[in-house]
Amino acid sequence: MHATPILQHLRTHGQQTDSEIAAATGIPISAVRASISQLSARGEISRCSITRFADGKPIKGVLCRIAGSIPPKAPGRKPGSSSHS
Repeated sequence: MHATPILQHLRTHGQQTDSEIAAATGIPISAVRASISQLSARGEISRCSITRFADGKPIKGVLCRIAGSIPPKAPGRKPGSSSHS
């Protein structure tokens, strides 16, 4: 299993897809997916299935992040916020 380099990559780079992790670490995509499944079962990461479209063709993948980490809020104004004094 390739748990250590995958966890290290997610800690460093935050939320990533399985294909991004495979490309960055040099681990084959099948091994990344197997490791992600095991890490998720142990509760070390959170994952969800995604479908992205490239040139109209669906590409299925897995999006994952370290369990318990919440991505930072996007900068800028938020809907419903007002700046009345």
